[in-house]
Amino acid sequence: MIKESLIQGIIDKKLQEDEMFLVELEVKPGNKILVIVDHDNGVPISYCIELSKVIEAGLNRDEEDFELEVASAGIGQPFKVKRQYQKNIGREIEVLTLEGKKFNGKLTEVADDTFSVEIEEKVKVEGKKRKELQVRTVNCKFDEVKQVKDIISF
Repeated sequence: MIKESLIQGIIDKKLQEDEMFLVELEVKPGNKILVIVDHDNGVPISYCIELSKVIEAGLNRDEEDFELEVASAGIGQPFKVKRQYQKNIGREIEVLTLEGKKFNGKLTEVADDTFSVEIEEKVKVEGKKRKELQVRTVNCKFDEVKQVKDIISF
């Protein structure tokens, strides 16, 4: 079976040269290779084709057959690596915590093991009849969230 480390070695230099980053690399039974990449400005399909050719050139089908899929990180898909968080600073995201709590807000900061989200919520203000919209910052630890993804708005 083809090893992920072999694929990693084949694509590392290319990704670095093109300022791309690896989101996911998986080799499933039957040598089904999945490579998902991203870039701060998105990934054109032509780049996926180019990277696919680099991988094909680095492997030998005569020694071991394989199935290859190279794709860009999908819009609205959960973030898998910290660089995706950094790429989306200033954008609206949806956070699902391990406790099942879900909220939306603007991603404002990313640190080593946490990220910050600015959320708007209606709060009852003492002495007023109506609730007022207030903005507050929620700090989340990466290991305390189940899923985070960007929100697409039109």
